[in-house]
Amino acid sequence: MKSTLLTLALLALPLSTGCRRVSFEDSMLSKRDVDYRIGELPAHWHRVYLKDNDLAFSEEGTGRALSINSTCEGHDDPPLPVLTRHLVMGFTDREEQSQKRINLDGREALRSRYLARLDGVPVELEMVVLKKDGCVFDFTYIAPPGQAEERMADFDGLLAGFHSERNG
Repeated sequence: MKSTLLTLALLALPLSTGCRRVSFEDSMLSKRDVDYRIGELPAHWHRVYLKDNDLAFSEEGTGRALSINSTCEGHDDPPLPVLTRHLVMGFTDREEQSQKRINLDGREALRSRYLARLDGVPVELEMVVLKKDGCVFDFTYIAPPGQAEERMADFDGLLAGFHSERNG
């Protein structure tokens, strides 16, 4: 039950809504406005399909999940801290644990860690938001408290392999 709930938590994370035509092959996502590559994930991550997520992955039976989204229209260019606050909407008892500026794909991004609750269930969130070439990218890793570090290297590898190119 908890792992299903945590995976469903990804539904609360996207910055935009609407249908998307997306293709994903060899770690490269392509859609109307943007193409981007992510670092390859180990085999224990399985792709799941969730409405309004470019990409989402879960690790069966653990409650761990990853999501990646891009929004190239209608975001009004808010600052990175505001984009981060958008990601934690829907969670209660939010406690910021850390926040730091990092370099991602040649741009400044904001990496944040939170403890929070989703429908009363405690979770740990690691999030990165990036603005590049008119697009907003958000990366989210969610895990049960105390279990995030075990797969943090997977999230870091996904980020390390990220590269985007705007289409049009």
